[in-house]
Amino acid sequence: MKILIIEDDQAIIDNVTLILQMGWPTIEIIPARLAGRGLQLIESKKPDLVILDLGLPDMSGFDTLKQIRLFSRIPVLVLTVRGDEKDIVQGLALGADDYIVKPFKQMELLARVKALLRRTSTPEEDIGIKAGCLRFGRSITELLYSGQKLQLTVTEGKIIHHLMRITGQVVTYKSLAETLWGEEYPGARQSLKVYVNHLRKKLDSIGASQAVIQNEAGIGYILITDSPSAY
Repeated sequence: MKILIIEDDQAIIDNVTLILQMGWPTIEIIPARLAGRGLQLIESKKPDLVILDLGLPDMSGFDTLKQIRLFSRIPVLVLTVRGDEKDIVQGLALGADDYIVKPFKQMELLARVKALLRRTSTPEEDIGIKAGCLRFGRSITELLYSGQKLQLTVTEGKIIHHLMRITGQVVTYKSLAETLWGEEYPGARQSLKVYVNHLRKKLDSIGASQAVIQNEAGIGYILITDSPSAY
């Protein structure tokens, strides 16, 4: 397994490397302190995951993310000090699969990385399920609504998949957090709020007015569709 870290702070690279090697002793960490070098390494080394800082000296992290998405669907985890919701939303809009704000907790980072390294379609995530006019395409990152295609991140795909499995019933914050990251860590609800709001905007962009993700205050979310889900 190979993970590329695009980060100009050597202390952060060393810290992340130590944490990941605790979880996977045989993992290969590939560091890149410049965005340009990181882009080259994605093509030449074919890593399984990219951990990307936004404050790079040669190119902004957002521009780097744009460049990555021009040629690769590799999972990208943004790791940055920029914690404003607008920055998180921008990162997700540009194709980041997950977003962690520094300083971070060791177990949180491990949980997020493990989640992203899972296959995008597993037996527990049957992409043959349907909910009203919603269904998956070739993978959990491709959602179809009445024939229109919507490209999702892995995280967004897992969220909508979980909601589609029990359409019309409440999915708790705890259940969603455990599906995505293996546990409900402090701050998980705020992260879920950002991801769900962005997912709603994507659904709105293709006119999916009959597929609505509603809040259940203090409990979680519920997917309402134009007809019962079919399996």
